[in-house]
Amino acid sequence: MAVDIKFSQSYFWLNSWVLANIIQLGTQSFCDRFVDYRIDPCRRLYDQMVLAARCGVANIAEGTARHTTSIETEMRLLDVARASIDEVQGDFFNFLLRRKAEIWTIGEPNREALWRMELDRPNYSNSLLHDAAQHILAQKAKYDPWIENSSPEVAANAMLILCVRLNKMLQRQLEVQLSLFRQEGGFTENMTKERLEARKEQSRTEGAPNCPICGHTMVRRMIKKGTKQGQEFWGCANYPKCEGTRQIAKKQ
Repeated sequence: MAVDIKFSQSYFWLNSWVLANIIQLGTQSFCDRFVDYRIDPCRRLYDQMVLAARCGVANIAEGTARHTTSIETEMRLLDVARASIDEVQGDFFNFLLRRKAEIWTIGEPNREALWRMELDRPNYSNSLLHDAAQHILAQKAKYDPWIENSSPEVAANAMLILCVRLNKMLQRQLEVQLSLFRQEGGFTENMTKERLEARKEQSRTEGAPNCPICGHTMVRRMIKKGTKQGQEFWGCANYPKCEGTRQIAKKQ
């Protein structure tokens, strides 16, 4: 895989990003309605919940945008997004605990309805931002009977379910990215390949000699340490498998 640095907004098509936006909107609405001065006199809980939900969206977007340059960075940011959604989930869980409210069990009708509900595939035109906003709001409307419910217990339970669903989506994305990393390597590996290919091409045009040990084409290298630091020499392109070297003949 060659290094390919280009602008990307592919996250607009990800269900995980769409659901993260729904969770962010749902969290903002929940906090506006139910996290008041009686349980949050300093507004710290409000700020932390809203910011954690925002981090979920932001890290999915930032990580996916880095896919073409660094799968490692993408995976790290997706994992940060997952941790942020875990934080939001924990706050909703604690909200229900404080009220001694019932947390929906598997099989509970509301839970099952939310768990089975599927997101529609986006159909965007050239007006990407406009269409993405409309798509997110249309998908959120499906969940609104629960997440915008006047009952704080219903809304908190619904948000718990959405957080769990998103974390499962992110887990699958991480598994896919790990598989790609195993096959194609990451940014560091591919930058090294690009550099070696450039050196090989340069060597071909400069008439580089063959390695005295394995016969492979040699490339220009530079001594990095010692009294000869900065001097160039021919090194085997198969290094570190082969450590063959030759001196570069001085021009007359």
